[in-house]
Amino acid sequence: MANSQLSLILLSVFFASFFSSSLSYIPPDIINYWCNKTPNPEPCKHLFNENSHKFNMPKTKSQFKKLATRLALERAVIAQSHNQGLGSKCRNEKERQAWADCLVLYENTILKLNHTIDPNTNCTAQDEQTWLSAALTNLDTCHTGFLELGVTDFVYPLMSNNVSSLISNTLAFTNGSSGFPETDLNDDFPAWLPGGDRKLLQTSSPTPNLVVAKDGSGNYKTIKEALDAAAQRSGNGRFVIHIKSGVYSENLVIGNSLENIMLVGDGLRTTIITGSKSVGGGSTTFNSATVAVTGDGFIARGITFRNTAGAENHQAVALRSGSDLSVFYRCGFEGYQDTLYVHSQRQFYKESYIYGTVDFIFGNAAVVLQNCMIYARRPMSQQKCVVTAQGRSDPNQNTGISIHNSRVMAAPDLVPVLSSFKTFLGRPWKQYSRTVYLQTYLDTLVDPAGWLEWDGDFALNTLYYGEYRNLGPAASTANRVTWKGYRVITSATEASQFSVANFIAGQSWLPATGIPFTSGI
Repeated sequence: MANSQLSLILLSVFFASFFSSSLSYIPPDIINYWCNKTPNPEPCKHLFNENSHKFNMPKTKSQFKKLATRLALERAVIAQSHNQGLGSKCRNEKERQAWADCLVLYENTILKLNHTIDPNTNCTAQDEQTWLSAALTNLDTCHTGFLELGVTDFVYPLMSNNVSSLISNTLAFTNGSSGFPETDLNDDFPAWLPGGDRKLLQTSSPTPNLVVAKDGSGNYKTIKEALDAAAQRSGNGRFVIHIKSGVYSENLVIGNSLENIMLVGDGLRTTIITGSKSVGGGSTTFNSATVAVTGDGFIARGITFRNTAGAENHQAVALRSGSDLSVFYRCGFEGYQDTLYVHSQRQFYKESYIYGTVDFIFGNAAVVLQNCMIYARRPMSQQKCVVTAQGRSDPNQNTGISIHNSRVMAAPDLVPVLSSFKTFLGRPWKQYSRTVYLQTYLDTLVDPAGWLEWDGDFALNTLYYGEYRNLGPAASTANRVTWKGYRVITSATEASQFSVANFIAGQSWLPATGIPFTSGI
């Protein structure tokens, strides 16, 4: 908690110096003009009028966006300071679990907003949209924790604030006309990546900084000890941890300060990290992850992330990533409900294996899964298998799940009972849910309707679900759902919006990781 308090103090000093620097009065009609262009004009007008003596008049869209982001950041800092005092009001362990998640999530939101307006950050329009999208997703996740544990009646209302509305307003001014920023396809490496790091990452077996081995033949016997050692390193350059073969029963959090960590296993069949936390066991979905990573630039290769809680314990995450520019290559993700939580920011999965039952690839990242094997397992009686549950809650978030050149198959335990269970490509967790399957093999397990409702007609008009040139026994779209938001994509231009190059700006950062990828469709 000391770090959180320090960050709040530093941000308070920042606001004091910023607000005292310009004290020109903003006429209400100017405020109304800009606020009326936002999705949430009333909180915008209220806060701008309340703070109008602190700012210069925003004459352009860009100036208004910066001021709106600063206001959102100010309100987030105030909200976090208030939230920290609510712990003593929690009446039981479930409320405390959800509250504790919110402290982490609000702190991450503050970091993302601060990053967006930091004058020392040389960021693109897509960077800004990614970080604002993540900031909003964090607050949605805070609310979700109380909902899934059934404790929304007491502590959560005390957290009520308008930070989400303010971030949504800023997102609306950040989003371009298409929502898919152009990228420079000639830039092989981002300028910030040192030449030595490029050379290291392009080797097939990068030299590790530390080795983890259960038999004592490495520097440490546990991954947690190696991560603790990595946290003491100077600088934030690439840090490689080799994890030798073995089953490691650990719950790991690779936090914001642990940037550019690379975990290299001996192969997904032999290096396994396993845990068993679940909502059924009293955790929130967010906190059930066997491995959770938010430190940017994370890479994993040749590792399986597993959650053994079982279908009967409902949501139980094997891996949660909120790491921007994170990569998972030849990894395994094993669980049942909610196996792979692609929580937020830009992510890439290559030649990986994902196993689950219900909503087993879910979240609100901008993510591409390429050349992956997706296996539906046998669910509980009366359940349906659903591959994806994408959580885009705002139309201006640059998020979605893009599954490209992959395969959707039945796991061995589902094959003998295939006729007893239906399997669907996805269902809309949030109102603007967005998922596409591009040039992907769909085996016989996929129901002819393709997609499943979440709750009646919720989101059916506002979602974006697309299929482009898929193949296999279940690829026919003749009997697909007829929702307004579903489309059979026939245009290569439309499909290419969800490519590695366009959807996650992959050409500007993936080459540096040494991980192979296909840039286009």
